[in-house]
Amino acid sequence: MDERNFYTESQTTKPAQLNCSFCRSVDTYDLKWLVRRKKDRLPNGAGTADHAKFAKTESYMVLLDDKMDCKKCRRRFDISGIRTTALVTA
Repeated sequence: MDERNFYTESQTTKPAQLNCSFCRSVDTYDLKWLVRRKKDRLPNGAGTADHAKFAKTESYMVLLDDKMDCKKCRRRFDISGIRTTALVTA
């Protein structure tokens, strides 16, 4: 069974303060995240190996953006200082 069957996926945006590496300005940007929430129960047809894998899974978020456009100088800069994955609690 594919691991993607254990999760429901959605997208969300969360604000983060970033520094432009060119003009050094600090501003708040909305970053896009992919949220994978663990399903309540296993899909039908799961074997014993799938049960063990499902018990270890947790809900998490993955950062989709890797570059942003500066609001002041309009240049694209790499996002740094932000973790690319984060666990989702409750």
